[in-house]
Amino acid sequence: MTITLVNPTGLPKTDAYRQVSVASGSKLVFMAGQVAWDADGVTVGEGDLAAQVEQCYLNVATALAEVGACFDDVAKLTVYVVDWTPDQMPQLMDGILRAGKKLGGTPVPPGTLIGVAALDVPEHLVEVEATAVLD
Repeated sequence: MTITLVNPTGLPKTDAYRQVSVASGSKLVFMAGQVAWDADGVTVGEGDLAAQVEQCYLNVATALAEVGACFDDVAKLTVYVVDWTPDQMPQLMDGILRAGKKLGGTPVPPGTLIGVAALDVPEHLVEVEATAVLD
């Protein structure tokens, strides 16, 4: 395994992600932010943050699979949410958990959540980008 996820002593522990990832591989994978498009470019879950989060994570998994990787290889996620407010956290987590069920495990690499004014098209509520490390 090229990624080891750690919750250091002295930092808050959360089920949503780990605070640190240690990468020991040599091949870096950088991907464009993934939005809630299906394979045909149609927005999935218009107006539904949880549905869009789920689709974004599934799209990240699809992109990773194309290069021989999976969520276990992800060193860092960045999640951009339009007009973010803390009361949206249950919807965000619901989308992540739904994606996790489809992917066979909830992704928990270190992550950063950033509230933004807008994304590429008005229908998109969230975008997820990932950096992975492979041997």
